[in-house]
Amino acid sequence: MSEKISLSGVPETMLQTVYARAKETRTRGAICDEKAVELIKNLDYDFSLADKDAAMRNGVVARTIVLDKLVKNFLEEHKGSVVVNIACGLDTRCYRVSGFGHWYNLDLPETIAVREKLLAENGKISQIAASATDDWGGEVKEEDLPVLVVIEGLTMYLSEADVKKIFEVISKRFKNATVFVETMNPAVVKNFKEKSIEGSNAKFTWGIKNGKDLAALLPGFDFREEHSLVEGMAEFIPIYKLFGKIPFVRNISNKIIVLEK
Repeated sequence: MSEKISLSGVPETMLQTVYARAKETRTRGAICDEKAVELIKNLDYDFSLADKDAAMRNGVVARTIVLDKLVKNFLEEHKGSVVVNIACGLDTRCYRVSGFGHWYNLDLPETIAVREKLLAENGKISQIAASATDDWGGEVKEEDLPVLVVIEGLTMYLSEADVKKIFEVISKRFKNATVFVETMNPAVVKNFKEKSIEGSNAKFTWGIKNGKDLAALLPGFDFREEHSLVEGMAEFIPIYKLFGKIPFVRNISNKIIVLEK
């Protein structure tokens, strides 16, 4: 029996992204996310806008490729790490990677309520029902382990003050942490719209040019590297191997910024 979902605003965008991963898995195959396919089969929701939004799907697939690679590499180097996946939505990365000691999926209570109906997570995978700007650090029980925080598909819907607050929570809770955070260029925030995202009444509101500028806003965090989502696009649209050599294209694309405390 399908689960009817009623969400709006930013929480609703999780339905668009899980659909994008499922459709990619069933069609072109640049990623393989069978858990997303399983989820879509169990959802009663009108995906017609997402089905037509190639730009959204390509962006989701590109960031999935880039982030999966980064997370896998981190866990190979830091086996047994704690991972906190902020604004998890219906993300299924915890089912695609291995090597973590404990994986926490964190999102708003209404989002976690949906996730709990669809994904019975326990043991090494836990759920935290909280806003990313809440003081959620106490929910992470492990001490003195390497910590990876993933912030995917969120900052572009927030304010600069909200972004700073999230990093304050991370800094307060962890002595040492690595953060993979997706950001959008301010010009894209201002001028670009995704059909399916607009249909959910979510709006892009914040962006930053690069990782050095972001680190400058966040006391205690150092910039390590950044990856343009062009890197992911190049794996399924070959022309992006050329586009990726053009600084403007790399700079205008969303980035995965790596910061360390």
